[in-house]
Amino acid sequence: MAVASGGGHWVQLYRIRPAWDGCDVSYVTTEPGYRDEVTADARERGQSPPAYYVVTEANRWQKLRLLRQLCQIMWIVIRTRPDTVITTGAAPGYFATRVAKLIGAKTAWIDSIANAQELSLSGLRAGRHVDLWLTQWEHLAGTERRTDSPRYCGSVL
Repeated sequence: MAVASGGGHWVQLYRIRPAWDGCDVSYVTTEPGYRDEVTADARERGQSPPAYYVVTEANRWQKLRLLRQLCQIMWIVIRTRPDTVITTGAAPGYFATRVAKLIGAKTAWIDSIANAQELSLSGLRAGRHVDLWLTQWEHLAGTERRTDSPRYCGSVL
């Protein structure tokens, strides 16, 4: 399962899609309009369109919308039972990784390239709960001995 909010988070997630070629992937985002892009890409590759789920857009100041988004993510994750969840962030990615861990899925968080000076708030909250936490900026990575900070393995994008 590939999860990201709209805008830059989605762009970054979608750019790394070759990493899961040959996998049965479902997408979760806050933008219904991206479905056409996903469908067209699958058809170009001779594949059937992947599952595509849209959840409510929400941020930390919209508590009720966040609760609704959490419920939607829970329903999707429990219903689809993904083996792995990968996200480039924001609230849907945070919720998806947390719920996925509860059902035993592997999880990966790739912090946004836009966060050059500090880690994202979502990344800071999700980082200690995911199996793999990556930053795209070397100076934001932690030491090998710390498990509560992201790793830098080169620029993802």
